[in-house]
Amino acid sequence: MQASARRQEKEKARLLREMPTNFFSPKSAASRYTKGRPYFHPLVIERIRSFLSIKEALSLALDAGCGTGLSTSALKAIALRVVGVDASIEMIALAAHKERVEYCVARAEELPFREGEFDLITLSSAFHWLDRDKFLKEALKVLRSAGWLIVYDNFFQGRMAENEEFNEWYRDSYLRKYPPPVRAWPAFTEEDCERKGFRFLGKEQFQSSRSFSVEKLVDYLVTQSNVIAKVEYGEEAIEDVRSWLAESVNPLFGEMKLASFLFQGPIWYMEKQG
Repeated sequence: MQASARRQEKEKARLLREMPTNFFSPKSAASRYTKGRPYFHPLVIERIRSFLSIKEALSLALDAGCGTGLSTSALKAIALRVVGVDASIEMIALAAHKERVEYCVARAEELPFREGEFDLITLSSAFHWLDRDKFLKEALKVLRSAGWLIVYDNFFQGRMAENEEFNEWYRDSYLRKYPPPVRAWPAFTEEDCERKGFRFLGKEQFQSSRSFSVEKLVDYLVTQSNVIAKVEYGEEAIEDVRSWLAESVNPLFGEMKLASFLFQGPIWYMEKQG
């Protein structure tokens, strides 16, 4: 069973490598991303602080696949200096410039840093788009001895707390119209980590709830790769997507100006061996 699962993951990774583009590299997609993505990252950073028993700020942390810098800024809570890297120059261009944070355009699989430079590396909502083996090799190189690698994500559950009909709409209408692109979902075992030079420390799940108006929900949904794949490849205009989404979800809000939506995600903790 495990061998079969590994073969499936390798096939997904192969398909991912053959994709012609980065879904989040176009300027229009980056702009929607910075406007519509929820800022959940401080919640995860506090969990990281607790899990790793970080008492004093780390000297230098790296946020790989940083996008527009939401996950990067959050790292300031546990690090004196933070570097964010992303392959998309358009994403980096929209990142807010803050004290103790700097950005660099680079692929997570080709990190332009010295060996043993970082105390901690985080990767937020990006691992499933990367070449797994290449990234882990690079992370191992730039981490100091006993440095930490933290991979985490935040998945929209497609559920409105106030109306179960939204769940059906999301599953039967939205995901059928905008199916998720192929991706290599992350999963780490002790055996996987040891083969790559890491020690597996543990995994936990976290949940968060966000209140969206119809407009803010649409702002979020158009940041998903499901929509980006359709829009950036020219199959649909973003105006038409937004119009369809608003018309579809507005009745599900009823008289409510705001509704609550659940997000959930994993956090994997790893430590460089040796």
